[in-house]
Amino acid sequence: MSGALALALPRPVRRQIWSIGGGKGGIGKSLLAASLGWQLARLGKRVVLVDADLGGANLHTCLGLPGPSRGLGDFILRRVERIEDVVVDTPFPRLRLISGASDVLGAANINYQQKVRVLNKLRSLDVDIVLIDLGAGTSHNIIDFFLISDVSLLAVVPEPTSIENGYRFIKSALYRRLRNAAPNPAVREIIDSALDAKNAQGIRTPLDLLAAVEREDATAVARLRRELGEFHPRFVVNQVRSPADIAVGHQLVTACARHLGLRASYAGYVHYDDVVWRAVRQRRLFVEKDPDSAPSQEVRQIARGLVEGETMSLAW
Repeated sequence: MSGALALALPRPVRRQIWSIGGGKGGIGKSLLAASLGWQLARLGKRVVLVDADLGGANLHTCLGLPGPSRGLGDFILRRVERIEDVVVDTPFPRLRLISGASDVLGAANINYQQKVRVLNKLRSLDVDIVLIDLGAGTSHNIIDFFLISDVSLLAVVPEPTSIENGYRFIKSALYRRLRNAAPNPAVREIIDSALDAKNAQGIRTPLDLLAAVEREDATAVARLRRELGEFHPRFVVNQVRSPADIAVGHQLVTACARHLGLRASYAGYVHYDDVVWRAVRQRRLFVEKDPDSAPSQEVRQIARGLVEGETMSLAW
């Protein structure tokens, strides 16, 4: 096949999984997820929002919907066999929803087999983007969904506790990614010990960890370096009020590079604005109710930047 013909042929569509997490609750993460999904749908993408907060689902409320009669918890517990049967329409074109499991006891602690089944079925959905709204915190289930995503977003607000929790979330995700890639029990044991800040080997950073692994198994360290190099989380700073708040995203990117050896990036920020809480009280999305407001334009810019960035990476 000639080069010209190869370029002329359409590229295969690659279904993507995006996720948005947060180190703590109460930072507007679910509202960001719903608004980002709405903006992606406005850009012509077929989007399914997934409420993976298995224990405190509220994404439907952000969309102005009543609690669906069936959701992700019913699929996890095999009350429903086909994941398509828990997908519901929203009032917005090209945007659909899989609600969470706020009233299904036991669904929050899914096992490995259940997790794999959910991920495989999500990837089988006939859409362009599956956008997962993760629960708050750093449980293994939350981090695993974050790690399998093509686009991994972490929301923070410009407050010390949120910034600290956001950094801790990324560090926990990195160490779990490295542990999942460990080729043998000896390397996994080193990674597990590194999670203890007072570990006997004096491991303080991922670079220290790689050095310890290299001493144990020189062939394993190349694999871990590759995992480290391929992990590219993105930050979103919500509820900014000043230029200093905007700078928080840049500071987190710098901290990840300096202390974790990670190439993170800053996806964008969203200003605090009264139009947001007024829309929430009316059970409406602020991006739909006040599309010309600063927060709406900023979410639109984040969506466009992410779509264009992923399109460029796929083209390469």
